[in-house]
Amino acid sequence: MVIKDPYDPRSIKNTEPRAQGRAVRPKDAATLILVRHDASQPRILMGKRAASHKFMPNKFVFPGGRVDPGDSRLQPPLDLHPDVHKRLAAACSVVRARALAMAAIRETFEETGLLLGEPDSPTLKTRSTPWREFLQHNVNPRLDTLHYIARAITPPYRGRRFDTRFFMCDAGLIQGDVQGELQGSGELLELHWVSIDDARTLELPQITRLVLDEVERRLREGHTPAEHGPFVHFKHGKAVLETN
Repeated sequence: MVIKDPYDPRSIKNTEPRAQGRAVRPKDAATLILVRHDASQPRILMGKRAASHKFMPNKFVFPGGRVDPGDSRLQPPLDLHPDVHKRLAAACSVVRARALAMAAIRETFEETGLLLGEPDSPTLKTRSTPWREFLQHNVNPRLDTLHYIARAITPPYRGRRFDTRFFMCDAGLIQGDVQGELQGSGELLELHWVSIDDARTLELPQITRLVLDEVERRLREGHTPAEHGPFVHFKHGKAVLETN
């Protein structure tokens, strides 16, 4: 299925960088959508990217970022659900599949200060500074509760490209206070919990709007780890929507 959204070149502002010559190879990245169920409507965590960012400046997004080398060198006690692992590993190695999920948890910790994991005395060893800081809170990262709900590859005409996997998780599994002021690295500003309807009123990337639709559908209908989600990529310069 060929689609105009979420990536219609005519809708891209001139301030966004475009690649010259051959398309840049996309880097692996991961995003975590945390959902709270303690109000009349489900709420999700979003933050605003700073104006100085070259990629999606001033846009509201979910916490997330690139996969780091340290993400692939840890195997937590509570691993990915087998169905989630299988779906991720259909497009990469088994080790890389786990690294994507670990990146989503690490980036969320860095950008928001929130810890998704199991209270424990961690036995994991790492040289990664962000992961050492995470483990100092006596929490082991927990992958078994992550749902893999979407994938999107940045358009080939962008100067910065990412192959992003979107994960979703219940915020009730966060260790610590989700209701207080969130403080992370400062990469995301104006961090707050919003309903899906309120999120749609924010300045969002088009792909985020598509993922919000998927989140809303799953919250309404329920879902399983084996359930496939949307995959947006490009063929011959046109955006294509498939399931993944």
